[in-house]
Amino acid sequence: MEGLLYLEDGTVFKGSGFGYPATKAGELIFNTSMTGYQEMMTDPSFAGQIINMTYPLIGNYGISATADESDKIQAFGLVAKDISLRPSNYKSIMTLDEWMKKGKTPGVCDVDTRKITKKLRNEGIMKCVISNEGISVAEAKEILKNAGTPDEMMKTAGISAKKIIGKGDLKVAVLDFGCKKSVIAHLAGKGCELHLFPYASTAEEILAINPDGVFLPNGPGNPEKAVEALEQLKKLVGIVPVFGIGLGHELIALAMGGQTYKLPYGHRGANHGVYDKNLDKSYVVTQSHSFTVKSESVIIKGMEITHMNLNDGSVEGMVHRSHPVFSVQFYPKTSGEDSAYLYDKFIAMMKGGEK
Repeated sequence: MEGLLYLEDGTVFKGSGFGYPATKAGELIFNTSMTGYQEMMTDPSFAGQIINMTYPLIGNYGISATADESDKIQAFGLVAKDISLRPSNYKSIMTLDEWMKKGKTPGVCDVDTRKITKKLRNEGIMKCVISNEGISVAEAKEILKNAGTPDEMMKTAGISAKKIIGKGDLKVAVLDFGCKKSVIAHLAGKGCELHLFPYASTAEEILAINPDGVFLPNGPGNPEKAVEALEQLKKLVGIVPVFGIGLGHELIALAMGGQTYKLPYGHRGANHGVYDKNLDKSYVVTQSHSFTVKSESVIIKGMEITHMNLNDGSVEGMVHRSHPVFSVQFYPKTSGEDSAYLYDKFIAMMKGGEK
């Protein structure tokens, strides 16, 4: 079947279609990871986005039963140079094409993904229509006219009802904006009882469980649009220890009176260099975000910058000078001698041993 990408500046890419026959409009972004397509497609941080993969061969190790980061495919579409229909992996239970059909998500391949990436790097991310059901360019143009943005998707990407995960001595309140399963599993594995709250939960509801700490996870959208969450977060700072990652990091900056801004093409992939000023170490980390924090805006509000991006110097981490509050823009790794120490820092903070 035919594959079509129509970008908001009028650029058209034609290729082959795969996955579920559908037409969707979203925000076209690129990801520089060589692996992890299943994880990123199910990561709620990609809700409303169409992912262009820079690595040319996607699907070669298939789909496993354990790699999903949420209960469904969150991305609106996938773009690849070439896809594998005969994966080689003992964990594989189906092909990428079969999985996307099951998840009702369209894909386009046999297009110049390098050219798409260079365009997005030069001109910035933009809205796009992805289709593999034979629509015309004129039809795609009309669809894009009425397309929205993923700016407020953090309000619906997470859970709709409170639930508890894990058992332990530490009680952690998690305000769910669309958190990855692996992040939740890691905290639960460190002896935390996690109380997941829906987006619209109030500070009073959160404090009612008498939490040892509050965790603000990743999620999609523009942090400035999370007005309700910001109002509640302001009531929590200084009351209990707070740790944020991804969107949670950006919300902490806004709650403290700082500012955020949209990057030209964002940071997405598992190969971003970050420098930890306090440890004098650099790490290669995974990121998925369009927005970032203005450093000067948070420094004057009592925050200290702890991490910076080695490519563009943007803020990757910060800590409050007097309150038990800290955050990072990236996903802390969940194993190995790397940024997993940030989870331990949060646990020590909740036990009263670190500020």
